[in-house]
Amino acid sequence: LAQPTGADAAPPPSWGDAAAPRYVEQSVAAELAPNGDVVKTETVRRLTGEQTGLDLSRSVDISADIFQDAATWPAAAPWSPNDFRRMDEKDDELFYPKEQPRLVYHIDEGAVAALTNYYKREIKPGSDVLDVCSSWVSHYPYGLKLGRVAGTGMNARELSSNTQLTEYTQRDLNKVPTLPYSDNSFDVVTCVVSIDYLTKPVEILSEVRRVLRPGGKVILSQSNRMFMTKAVRMWVSMGDQDHLELIGQYLKYAGGFGAPKAYDISAKGRGARDPMYIVQSVKA
Repeated sequence: LAQPTGADAAPPPSWGDAAAPRYVEQSVAAELAPNGDVVKTETVRRLTGEQTGLDLSRSVDISADIFQDAATWPAAAPWSPNDFRRMDEKDDELFYPKEQPRLVYHIDEGAVAALTNYYKREIKPGSDVLDVCSSWVSHYPYGLKLGRVAGTGMNARELSSNTQLTEYTQRDLNKVPTLPYSDNSFDVVTCVVSIDYLTKPVEILSEVRRVLRPGGKVILSQSNRMFMTKAVRMWVSMGDQDHLELIGQYLKYAGGFGAPKAYDISAKGRGARDPMYIVQSVKA
């Protein structure tokens, strides 16, 4: 795995260290030779979610509003295949080409900080964690010492640059909606602002339930940004609250989870523009 470098990382930082700078600079492969050797590197800035000066105290339980109609949800999933079509139905590997990793953020620093702060409260030290739809960042707290940290995602080069992962598997979950892990392997499964791109979300969440240990939790975070051409059709037509209800429904129809909970954890302060919401549930 690539190791952080730069002024904010001297000596090289460990994601288990207690003191966190606002960011670390990391050298990653920008260009590979045909044989896989690195011929060019670039420096990227990885946010830690710390030292932002933002108010991260918000943690509002909005479950009653989001899931007020849960008692009337149909017994079986009500969607048609058309609901999961996208504007761009070309192979997702063309949109996420292996030669062009996206070493950028898809949410602002306030949303990153809010999510990282939430993980501090919800993920216990030593937990075995799986990050689904992962990339070059997982947003786990800088000072949190975890056990096994696995990741699945579309782009192997992004995953190889994620210094919080202890292992990774490149996989297009829209093509292969299974997780390459044994039953009861993880304490926590996370998915960051990506469930809107899954064309088989119920199947994937059934897999999440399978790989979670009894009492383990799934934490699904969502903001209001998207690649509109790759989000599923019904998601594009919905607002934030409807998105959260939809995620709760996915969990219901996956089976084996307790009642979903929803939270608004959005950061407050100058420059914090992107909202951050959580839907989570516990394996029964």
